[in-house]
Order: sequence, then structure tokens, then C-alpha cells
Amino acid sequence: LKGLMILLFMATFTILALSSLDQVESSAYDKIVTHSRIRAKNEGLNVCALQQVMGTKKKYFSTCRNWYNKSICGKKAMVLYECCPGYMKLEGKRGCPAVAPIDTVFGTLDLVNAKMTQRYSDQSKLREELEGAGSYTMFAPSDDAWEELDPVTALVSSGNTELYNALHYHMVNKRLLTKDLKNDMTLESMYNKQGLYINHYSNGVVTVNCARIIHGNQVATNGVVHVIDRVISVVSQTIKDVIESNDDLASLNVRVIIPVGQLAEPGHYTLFAPTNEAFDKLGSDVLERLMSDTTVLQALLKYHLLNSVQCSEAIMAGSIYGTLEGSNIEIGCDGESLTVNGIKMVLKKDIVTSNGVIHLIDQMLMPDSAKQVMELIGKSQSVFSDMVSELGLSASMQPETEYTILAPLNGAFSDEVMSMDQRLLKIILENHIVKLKVSLSDLYSGQLLETLGGKLLRVFIYRTAVCIENACMVRGSKEGSNGVLHLMRSLIQPSETTIYELLLKDGRFKIFLSLMESAGLTDLLKQEGSYTLFAPVDAAFGTLTEEDITLLKSDINTLRVILLYHFSNGVFINGGLEGGVTNLLKTIQGHNLQVLSVNNSIHVNSVEVPDFDLMASNGVVHVVKTILYPQGELLTAMSMDYIVTKVRRVIKGESIVTKVTQVIEEDPNVTKVRRVIGGEPSITEVTQVIEEDPSVTKVRRVIEEDPSVTKVRRVIEEDPSVTKVRRVIEEDPGVTKVRRVIEEDLSVTKVRRAQPSGWVEKITQH
Repeated sequence: LKGLMILLFMATFTILALSSLDQVESSAYDKIVTHSRIRAKNEGLNVCALQQVMGTKKKYFSTCRNWYNKSICGKKAMVLYECCPGYMKLEGKRGCPAVAPIDTVFGTLDLVNAKMTQRYSDQSKLREELEGAGSYTMFAPSDDAWEELDPVTALVSSGNTELYNALHYHMVNKRLLTKDLKNDMTLESMYNKQGLYINHYSNGVVTVNCARIIHGNQVATNGVVHVIDRVISVVSQTIKDVIESNDDLASLNVRVIIPVGQLAEPGHYTLFAPTNEAFDKLGSDVLERLMSDTTVLQALLKYHLLNSVQCSEAIMAGSIYGTLEGSNIEIGCDGESLTVNGIKMVLKKDIVTSNGVIHLIDQMLMPDSAKQVMELIGKSQSVFSDMVSELGLSASMQPETEYTILAPLNGAFSDEVMSMDQRLLKIILENHIVKLKVSLSDLYSGQLLETLGGKLLRVFIYRTAVCIENACMVRGSKEGSNGVLHLMRSLIQPSETTIYELLLKDGRFKIFLSLMESAGLTDLLKQEGSYTLFAPVDAAFGTLTEEDITLLKSDINTLRVILLYHFSNGVFINGGLEGGVTNLLKTIQGHNLQVLSVNNSIHVNSVEVPDFDLMASNGVVHVVKTILYPQGELLTAMSMDYIVTKVRRVIKGESIVTKVTQVIEEDPNVTKVRRVIGGEPSITEVTQVIEEDPSVTKVRRVIEEDPSVTKVRRVIEEDPSVTKVRRVIEEDPGVTKVRRVIEEDLSVTKVRRAQPSGWVEKITQH
């Protein structure tokens, strides 16, 4: 068994190793052929699945994308099953079980149905060379390629010498399989060593001078044959040369918007060259503006230029490509036509040069960087654009002045907004136009942006959002020649009122404002700053009586702790909160508020926030219907009633407990008391007091002579009743801990410790 396991392991390892070596050697073309084999595995041995575009003769080895889309270049594609390269059928046998016979390059031309190339090779006296000793690669035009050749330039009518030279240009003096044909490779042809320009694309397409290899790797005894879909001609011009010599590009050449020096040098470029017609479509005003700004002119050119060679035959669906200008364009296809940014505009494709390829287009490609800021506005902000024009704001924006447009999406303009008085609506829109150019990368928290309306807008930067006042941006910012466009989710509502003025005017926060005043915190609501307030409405205090509120106001420290727990430093609006996770906001006192934003609703410490993003000049207010309580040692209360109970004193008689830390009475002895107020004399603070006898350490219960008390909250000794005591034992045994004691003849405001000799060590007030 152990030996069997070792054998299995070694076999698996060997397969993986061989597979790895195969992957290293394989090219994109080889992988596509392999994929086509897999798609046709049910059709028999060595069968490949090809897709043919309906209504054309164009066939492609299937890719995953094309296979599942069942289309190529937007056109329906039917599936064909053919023998994979190098194999052939046998009569009566399923699939393609036979290996194709190997022959010379000349003989192989017949096997791969390149019969016209074979005939012209014979006619031009090239046959002897193709059958002789040597090692050649021949890019053989298919029969269809010869038939599509323009009769005016048909090589067969030019004499044997021209035909011989043309065919020699299709040959390389070495054997090169598709895996040897690298992207952007230049090969020396057998015609005066003129260059052949190879491109090997990731989708498996391999081209030579933009002619696609439709059947590759047909091995011969003296080389290899690759069948291509067109007849190629010698390339001698650069992109610059073509621009200068092509009459259709006269406007492009005259206006010198091309960096001529760059396009005359070696490289690998794709130029979408606008024709004279494309310039005419711009109009004189736009053309004059473009020509007057060198920076814009250069951006315009670079947007037409790719730093890679994109032949039309390699485009089977829309793909994104980066331009030299820095932004992207989409190159796609619609049947036989190339498209740019989804528009059919290519008049002539695949003008091959020594440093790239040119496609002629009848429209100018306009990058954002060459547009004025108002031209950047798209369909999703069309309402804003229309309103700006109707209200005369666009006319007041000078072309030479820089702006930042904060354009709300169409959904922000509700019926209520659209029904506003136009003067008010104009003021609102003015506050969406900033009087300087501010790109997304220039924004920072605390930044103030001045609008056309004279308002200062605050910028807030969050982990996952950038917001201006109450409105947050959505993706899609654009930068033009004289400004920047940012897309806003909602209308911006700048505020000039403080939090105090906002709460006072609202009318729902009377009790909260009263408590803030009692705590001496009203200035916090009025002063400059950046705060987030979770403001409880009056209904949040519904369980408290006037007496409860009065008692709460009397304990300033506790009141401040509760109120300040509702404040956080910084402005946190709903759009700035990260959705679906808990956002921890630090209160002014350093505690955490747990804020959750889900589906445009907010909860803080599990309390619903029914109304949010009430903007103020010094912060933002979110409304809560329940009071928030701090956690931890500072306050452990879970309800306002509990807090008030701790503050309230139920007094029966003449005395009230205020605060005592440790007291020892004569009989029994009390070790710890929180608060005590007696009658007369009045003592505000006593740090140490000692009575005589007996000593008490720690007891849970209170026992009076008659009756017995098990647990009491408050105690009045002698004749008054007990209101609050934690642990007391009278006479026998002693007392360890008492929270509050009220006695008849002695009022103690604060006592720290008691000693056995009956004297007071420190008294601050009498």
C-alpha cells in the first residue's frame, strides 16, 4: 500500500511538473486553441470549436467571453467544429484522428487551403525556394484575402518581380511558431529586411502588420506556415509622415496639435486621427478656444493617442485603454465597424506605420481636461444644468475664471424644491458654485469654500466619504480646463445659525436647553466649534416630574456628565458614517458613542435617531427620543429614574443626608456613610470624626430594637424614620457600611473619617 501511495504521488508530481512546463512555453494564442479544444471535446479527438460571425466569413477560436455571450462585436456568432491545427479527418472516423502529413512550405500551402498563395509563389518563381533547403516562416494570405485585394493594387497584374517581392515581404528567414511571436516585436522580412510588425494580444489574437493569423503553426519540413486574413504591404512611413501626406488630415497637420517629434520616433502608438470633417464639426468658437490654450491643445491630442498598438482585428468587444492624456477611452466594435466610447466614428482603420497604427475618425474626441467646467455636467445632473442656465448663472461664469461645480443629482430636485420662488432657488444654486478650482485631492477637513452666493461651505473628510455641509459626494468627479465638477447626493444647505439658535427655534428641546443652562453649558451651544449633538426632545424626559428635574439640576456634576455624553467633537453627518458597521464617536468627556447607520437610518447606543443632519454653523444636531447614559464607573445608571432616585432625598423629620465618607457613632459605630445632613449645627465638610464605642467593621443588615429592619435605604436615628442605609446593626452587633444617615441634632455635609476620641480633625464649614 505504501509503495502504491508513493507511485501515485510521483505520477501526480510528474503531471503537475509537465503542466507547469507547458504553461511556461504556451502563449495566449496556444491557450485559446486549448480552450477551443475543451469546448469541442464531445465532438471527437483533436476537434476545435470556432465561432463564425453571422453574415461574414470571419472565424475565431472561442474565448470564454465570446462563448458565453454567443456573439462577437455585438453580432451573433454560430459555433463551428473543425480540425485543430495540424490534424485532419479520416473517412468513417469520428473527430480528427489523423496527423496532417508534413511537407515543404510550398506543399503545406495547399494543405491549409492557401491555394492562391501557392499559385502566386509558383508564378513568381518562388516555388524553388519554398521547396528547397532552409528554415522559413511564411505569413500566407488566405484565398479570401487575395479576392478582397483592391484590383488597382492587385499584385498579380504588376509582373512577376513585384509579386515575388511582395511574397518575400510575407516571409522571415527562420522558423517562428506563435509562441515565438511576442507583442510589439519587429521582424526582418526577406524583402530588403523591411520590418514586419507583430502584436500578440491577451485574447489570443496574433497579428502581423494588423493582419490576423487565422490558422497558425502549420509545421513544414523547412519551416512553418501561418495563414493570415489579408495581404500585407511594405511599411515605410511613420505616423508623422502619414499625417503630413494624407489630405484628409490637413486640418490636423496645419493646426499642429500633434507633438510631431514624438510621432516621428520609434514607438508603439495608436492614433485616432480626426479628419478635416471632425474639425469642421467643432465650430469656430470652440476651435478658437482650443487653439488659444496650449495646455488644452496638448491634452486634446494626447487623448487621441494610446501608448500601445491596437489593431482592429484584436478588438472583439469593448475594452478600456489608457491614453497619453491620462484618462481612459473605450474601444469596441459593432460588426465590421470600430467604435470609440460607444460611438461609430472610424472611417478607415489599420493604417499601419513603422511606429504604430492610425484609425481615421470623423469626430473629435474631447477629454474632460479640454472641456469647460459646465461642459462636464452629464445626464444625471441635467436638472441642475438646466436650472443654472434658466436662472442666468452660467452666463455670469467667465471662461477664463476657475470654478468648482457641486452638482446635485437629478433626484435631489424634488417637487417642493422645483416649486420654490425662483429668487430663492437662484440663491440655493449659487451656493453650489465655488469661486475657485478645487479637485478631490485638494479637499481636507475644516476647509472653507466660498461660493458665488458669498457663503462659506465646510468640508468634512470621513473614512469612506467626502461631504460638504450636509451633502456627500458620489463617484464621478471630473476636472476640466477651467474647473472641477463634483457630484453631490443632495442639495447643500449651509447654515448660519448656532446649535443654540437651532434648538431654540425648533421648539422641541425646551427641557434640554433648561438643563444645559442649569449646568452652565449654554455657551457650548453658542460658541464657535465643530460638534455633533444627539439632542433629546422634551418627550425624552416624560417620566420625570418637575420635582425630579429640580433635584437633577441641584446635582451639577451628575447633570453635566449626562448632558456632555450627548456631545462629540467633530461634525458627523449620516452620509459620513460608514454603513452597516458600528462607528465609534468619542464624546467630549472621552466616552464612546456607538453609532450605526443602515438604510438611511441612524441608531446611537441602540437608540433610534428619527431626525438627523440638522446643520448648524458650529456643528450638526441629530434628534433622539431617549436620554443617552454614559457607561462605566462614572455613571452606571441605566435609566433617568434611577439617577434621580440617587439624587432625591426622602426626608421625614428635620434632617437630610448630603455626604459622609466615614463616621463612627457612639452606639452603634458606623464605618462608612455616603451623605449626611443633620439639623444644627451645620457642618459642610468633615474629613475625620471619631466617636467612642463600639467599633463596627462590616455588616449587611440594620437591626433596630423594635422593629427589626433587614435592608433600608435611608436612616434617621432616634425618633425620625430611616430613609436609606446599606448596612447597620444597632447595639449588638456593629455597623460596617451606611450610605446616608440623618440625625436630629447634628447636620453633617461631608465627613471623611472618624476616630475613637470623639474629636473632629478637619471641618471646612460650620
